[in-house]
Amino acid sequence: MAEDIYDELQQAAAAQGVDGALERLAEYLKSAHQYHDLFDVRLMQARRKQGLPVIWTKSMDDLPEPQRTVVEDASLEACREAGRGLLAVGRVREAWMYLRPTGDKAAVAAELERLVDDDESLSEDVIDLALNEGVSPRLGFRLMLKNYGLCNCITTYESQMQGRPKADRREVVELLLRHIHEELLRNVCDDVARQQGSRPNETTLAELVRDRDWLFEADNYHTDATHLQSVVRFAVVLDDPELLRLALDLTEYGRRLSASYQFPGRAPFHDTYVDHARWFRALLGEDLAAATEYFKAEADNSADDEDTTPIEVYVALLARTGRAGDAIDETARLLPPGRRQSDLAPTLQELATTSGDYDRLMAASRRRGDLLGFAAGLTSKTTA
Repeated sequence: MAEDIYDELQQAAAAQGVDGALERLAEYLKSAHQYHDLFDVRLMQARRKQGLPVIWTKSMDDLPEPQRTVVEDASLEACREAGRGLLAVGRVREAWMYLRPTGDKAAVAAELERLVDDDESLSEDVIDLALNEGVSPRLGFRLMLKNYGLCNCITTYESQMQGRPKADRREVVELLLRHIHEELLRNVCDDVARQQGSRPNETTLAELVRDRDWLFEADNYHTDATHLQSVVRFAVVLDDPELLRLALDLTEYGRRLSASYQFPGRAPFHDTYVDHARWFRALLGEDLAAATEYFKAEADNSADDEDTTPIEVYVALLARTGRAGDAIDETARLLPPGRRQSDLAPTLQELATTSGDYDRLMAASRRRGDLLGFAAGLTSKTTA
């Protein structure tokens, strides 16, 4: 067939013209999985449709408009075709070279899911694309958890996920949270059954450990304590009530561990399990007043510190419990203009959008000397 195609192209050119020959070549290259060459053929076709030389030796930037835009659009379509073809045959890294410019992350993620389910040998390449290229962090961590374990996942999360979008972090934390909670629940149930002679009826960690202090005697534990502490810390970003209850359940177990496994935390979560439990309960509507008072005191005590975490936690708590307007005032009071912060707490403009209180945004911006924030509040108020 490889030799016959040359004759076929000549025959197609004679019968259908150059365009027919190029389309026949494209069909052949697709059937032969020669997607790099297919990409080049599609660009040749695009240039020909614009009346340009098929053999192009200049930069695309040299094209006048609207030809340049038309050829660039055709180039993106060629990228999709070549990239998806390469993905379909498992050539993951080559595929991403074409698919990166298209921005079709959702479609690529779905195809990666299918690929790895069909062929586990592709896991390493899929992890690279899913995680390091940001195509689907959840998929990357799922494969990493399966192939390399929770310890590697935690290390990778600490090193790579802090600057990623909050939605991506939430998906990954959910995966890690469900994994460690399921493992810990199973291990505790097995221990109870072994020591009592029958399986327990309780279905949560809090119920299992409530009247069984002997589970922790002689520094006994049922999962790696550093892994447990890390996942509890990560769970601060979660907002789904079901997941918050799972995280709270972990703290009920963690706070009963021996002092040997009670590692100091960072403000405002000094006592990792007790203080995180305050946070999770508050978001679930439990003991909200006491938690707000505690986190406010922590924020006040850190107002002059470089680390804004205590302030952000307090502001986030206000925002997430229906007090976005108060969160604006407290942000303005506690965070000096220009102080760098993470995305744990919403920005002043996000808080104003949530509350609809643009007067508060304008007042806070005026006090902070923030002309941009003032203009955003004024404009939003005027056009609302």
